Amino acid sequence: MSKGLCDVTINELYTLEETIAKDIFDGVTYPWEVLPKISEFIIKLGNTLPEDKYEKRGENVWVAKSAKVYPSAFINGPAIIDEEAEIRHCAFIRGNAIVGKGAVVGNSTELKNVILFNKVQVPHYNYVGDSVLGFKAHMGAGSITSNVKSDKTLVVVRVGDEKFETGLKKFGAMLGDNVEVGCNSVLNPGTIIGKLSNVYPTSMVRGFIPANSIYKKQGEIAGKEIRTN
Repeated sequence: MSKGLCDVTINELYTLEETIAKDIFDGVTYPWEVLPKISEFIIKLGNTLPEDKYEKRGENVWVAKSAKVYPSAFINGPAIIDEEAEIRHCAFIRGNAIVGKGAVVGNSTELKNVILFNKVQVPHYNYVGDSVLGFKAHMGAGSITSNVKSDKTLVVVRVGDEKFETGLKKFGAMLGDNVEVGCNSVLNPGTIIGKLSNVYPTSMVRGFIPANSIYKKQGEIAGKEIRTN
């Protein structure tokens, strides 16, 4: 495996102990490989969840009893809403969604075929489709993942000069742990953002952003100062 592709592996992007979906990543190297498996995985996992902590609401929808779901929210299965999560006013979960512990799915946010790790926040007018968001990742108001190319061809992951054929028509973004995406940004199909990186508001992002970086605009990515105190 090349150095570039090493940077976009599951181990480089995510803390697997911070998701109820940890087992879906067994036997795969890159996070986008789990996208076709989410639906089946949810049904299998949901049927094993303890009834003292989770309740089944409709077909293949499991909601933790400690989660807060607003009356106006809509959850279509398969879906798992983990403990202490908050599903706010008019959230639309279309299906194939895992919402982690303490995560926030906000006003008019739409989810489809996603894994949100624990403490993820997509709190205001977000669209997240065919994506995996790592521990404490946050998408600012109005930021979205674009999950289908305009020409409808298969998504290719680009890391520097390297290209990786995914074989997927639908592929949004892979956000590592603690990624911050600024308001009204668009993450184009196949975007991968490394741990602890920030994206400026109103950005149009494509390709790979390394860990500990600040994305200012296309072609301008700065390294972050690492604080040790």
